[in-house]
Amino acid sequence: MKALLYYISLVFLFVINKLPFCVLYLLSDTLYFFIFHVVRYRRKVVRQNLVNSFPDKSLKEIKSIESKFYYRLCDFFLEIIKLHGMSEEKAREHMHFVGMDKIKKSFENGHSCVVYIGHVFNWEYMNSVSLYFDLDKVFVGEVYHVLRNKYFDSLMKRVRGQFGAEPIPMKNTLRRILQAEKEGKLFLVGFVADQLPKWEAIKHWVKFLNQDTPVFVGTEKIAQRTHSAIYYTYTTRIKRGYYEICVECLAEDASKLKEFEATELYYKRLEANIMESPELWLWTHKRWKRTREGFEERERRRLETLKQMSEEHAVNQ
Repeated sequence: MKALLYYISLVFLFVINKLPFCVLYLLSDTLYFFIFHVVRYRRKVVRQNLVNSFPDKSLKEIKSIESKFYYRLCDFFLEIIKLHGMSEEKAREHMHFVGMDKIKKSFENGHSCVVYIGHVFNWEYMNSVSLYFDLDKVFVGEVYHVLRNKYFDSLMKRVRGQFGAEPIPMKNTLRRILQAEKEGKLFLVGFVADQLPKWEAIKHWVKFLNQDTPVFVGTEKIAQRTHSAIYYTYTTRIKRGYYEICVECLAEDASKLKEFEATELYYKRLEANIMESPELWLWTHKRWKRTREGFEERERRRLETLKQMSEEHAVNQ
């Protein structure tokens, strides 16, 4: 059934892919009306996230951001389809990178680069960064979550890897990076790191968009272990389908930073990016469903269970 759905979808995707951008965005406007007004896709989640993140904004301002966000979300869906098979020349036009000389300078100094990325539209176009490097000398990759449907996962891997970057399943990240180092290559690996960790993976919290936020710290641990330079990709939307990425160096050697410092620097820059263009961030996720109170309660119960098991073990000795 999954295979049938995939091949039916391929026909639909092929047709959309061949549309010129002007027609594509007319389709996007239609999709917006359907998703925003008819389906009301995750409207409650988006509204709650916006209200909690911007307590000083009026309801009118919140509604304006909300509406703009759904327009950008629909553009995002169709731009991904359009990305498949895009020429290198077109990719350079639609995603313009500023500050690539900084990354090249890090390479000259012998440092590989870990790049923090946020769910800021259109992050999928960032894989075209591989066009700026000699892939015989530099390994370029982006960490991603494997999709449950293996057919669509294979399709997204082809889209993400069409310019030479390698999609890396999250569980294989460190192994693949160390393999690149063994091959004598420097690496440039992107991490979309603003996702919600599972309860057992929570090691640190930051104040982000006015809320206590649990965060992944694996990115900085890999950067510190490999003495990598760390960068953030500050995203600006020029116009529909055209983006500019300003590459910002957060540290030349992550191993010299304090624990969690790299993660906190990333979230400060991401927050600044969102504050400037809030409609560009992905608001549909329940990013704050795991609270500090819930975490502390789980920890209390876990410690009580361990204590009880220890006492039972002592009695049985």
